[in-house]
This record gives sequence, C-alpha cells and structure tokens, in this order.
Amino acid sequence: MAKFSGKQLWRSYSGIILLLAGMVAGGITGVFFPKIVPVLKPVGDIFLNLLFVTVVPLVFFAIAVSVAAIEQKNRLGRILAAMAITFLAFVLLAAVFTILMAWLFPPAIPMADQGAAAMVPEGDHRNWGERLVAFFTVGEFYQLLSRQNMLALLVFALLLGTAVRRSGPKAKPFLDWLVAGNEVMKNLLLLIMKGAPVGLGAYIAYQAADLGPQLFGFYAKPMALYYGTGILYFFIFFTLYAFVANGRKGIRLFWKNNMVPSLTAVSTCSSLATMPANLVAADRIGIPASVANVVIPLGTTLHKNGSSISAIVKIYVVFQMLGWNFFDPQHLILALGITVLCSMVEGGIPNGGYIGELLMIAAYRLPAETVPAVMIIGTLVDPLATVLNATGNTVAAMVVTRLTGAKFQVKAGLEV
Repeated sequence: MAKFSGKQLWRSYSGIILLLAGMVAGGITGVFFPKIVPVLKPVGDIFLNLLFVTVVPLVFFAIAVSVAAIEQKNRLGRILAAMAITFLAFVLLAAVFTILMAWLFPPAIPMADQGAAAMVPEGDHRNWGERLVAFFTVGEFYQLLSRQNMLALLVFALLLGTAVRRSGPKAKPFLDWLVAGNEVMKNLLLLIMKGAPVGLGAYIAYQAADLGPQLFGFYAKPMALYYGTGILYFFIFFTLYAFVANGRKGIRLFWKNNMVPSLTAVSTCSSLATMPANLVAADRIGIPASVANVVIPLGTTLHKNGSSISAIVKIYVVFQMLGWNFFDPQHLILALGITVLCSMVEGGIPNGGYIGELLMIAAYRLPAETVPAVMIIGTLVDPLATVLNATGNTVAAMVVTRLTGAKFQVKAGLEV
C-alpha cells in the first residue's frame, strides 16, 4: 500500500479539520468573549439561511428525479414500504431503549416549583381532519417553497416524479430539466458549504454563550439521562443497524463517512441543514441514489430517533414532577404512540421539537406548571437530538437498501 502523504491527508480530511477548527474557535469565543457574540450571530444566520433556501429546491429536484428515473414499476413501492417499516422500527426501538434506561437508572428528579413559567403558546384548535389536510398539502403552489411545508413539498415531488415516469418519451425534455436542476443545486450547495467553518463557528459561539449556564441545576439529571441514553444509542444501535445492512463492511463505511454529518448536525441543530452532508455520506457508503434520494429527504421530516428519546425523557420527567407512575402499562403505551407522532410532526428545523412537545402536553393534559420544564429540556437536548435525527436517516437508508435487495455501490478510491 502506498504511503499516505500530507497532501492526500489534507485533501481527504481538510473539510473535517476546518469544520472542527471553526467549531472549537466558536465555542471558545462564546464562553470567554460573550460580548462579541451578537456581532457573530448574523454570520451564522446568513450561512444557515443560505443552506435553507438551497435545501428546499434541492429536495424537490432530488426526489422528483429519483422517482422519475425508476425503471421497474414496483421499485418505488418496495422502497417506500421498506422505508416505513425501518422508520417505525427505529423510532420504537429508541423509545423502548429509553424506557429501559429510565427504569434501570432512574434519576431522582424532585417535585419542582415551576412558578416562573414561560408563556405557553396557544393550542391548535383544528380538528384532526383539518390537521391531516394541512400536514400533507397546501392551498397555494407558492406555499410549497417554504421549509415550513416540507412534507407537502415531498408529497408533491413524489407525485410529480411519478407523473413524469408515466408520461414516457414525451416528458423527456421535462426530465432533462429536472436532472439539470438537480445537478445545479448540488453544485450550489457545495459552493455554500465552503463557508461552513466560519458560519458554523459563529453559530456555535452563539449557542455556547446563550445556553451554557442552563445546563446546571434542576435540569442536570434529565440531561444526564438523555445524553447518556442518546450516546449509547448512537454508538450501539447505529453500529447494529449498519451491520444488519452490510455486515462489517457496512459498519466501517458508515462510521468512516458519518463524522461530517454528525458535526454539521451538532453545530446547526437542524436536520435540514445536515441533509446535504447525509446525501454525500450515503453516496460514499455506496447507497444507491434511488434509495438515498427518497429515504434521506423523507426521513428529515418523518424519522427522528433523537426526538423519540427526547419525548420519553420529557414524559418521564413530568411524571416524576407530578408524582405519577410513568411505568404504568397504559401510560407506556400512550408514551410510545406520542413518540411516533412526535417523530412525524416535528419539522427538520432548529427547535422544531416544540411542536412535538405541545402534542405531548395536549395528549396527557398536563398542568401549566410543567410546560416550562418540558420546553427547556427540549431546547437543551436539541444538539444531540439533531445528531440522532439526522444521521439516523443515513443508516436507515442502508437498511432500506438491504430490505429492497439493492446492491451497495462503493466507488473506487472511497473504500479503505
């Protein structure tokens, strides 16, 4: 084997090195020089905004092209069925593992006085039919262009790709336009990502200055439960999933290519901002584009391992505060149901977990004094939750590849 030169090392790992350097510099700045954080925050916001406006059309083109290019009539159906089974299994396994950890290592959370409560947002008074309509569709075409309506955009892109595929040769010019648009958006994304070390460093500085002090006191014990459970789940279960998908080779390829997505997720607290890095990692792992371009974008909205763990921890903490028995079978069944719903309704945007938290509060009819605790915990667990949510989509795509019988296609030079 040829020696690995310094140039080769820099060419292979310069992105990771620069990203880490930016994050470390941002963290140090936020802790020791908090007064300059207001100056840095707009830099991070600009970078994130550029990512967000790029992700929306990228998702549209990627899914539409992937569906339109599927030749076998039953191929898309197999992918969607395998994806649904994988997503549900992963979310429920994460929830059950968290329940087990809470039972084995119960943190002594005191009955806390939450008198200084934050303002509670007004609930959603629509019936379930109206919510279902708003969940999957929008009333105007331009509303599809908002990241707040990502699931509606995904549904539209799936239908559009199917329509292109059914239209045959007459739709060839339109398909060419979709393919060209997909290529242009991928290159635009690569251009924007060159500013990642500066943009993510500025965002980390803001997080360090704003959230650091809240990690102590009353919230230390639920944080220990969440981060302990989440880290174990991240390494143990993701390794197991990668092995199920592609054996030892799958484990090696997944962890080799999962570092950049993980760092992007912890820096941005956004599954949407991490999705491009996941797509690059999926390509290097060898996941077929027809699988990755469907599973990863849909997973950004529908599949959230970290939110599953977070939902169980928050329910457990609230039950401890109120003196309720969390391990009652009826409560556990409802908790699992809420976990699945939270994974589906939370958007892939920073602090999108508030939607799931309000769903949990409504389902259990929790008293007002528990609301601030739930929302603060949701904010504090967001970095690790995003890592689990975002990178879980990549390993899910690996499992879907195995379930559909597709072949991993690792490019020459990318395998160790």
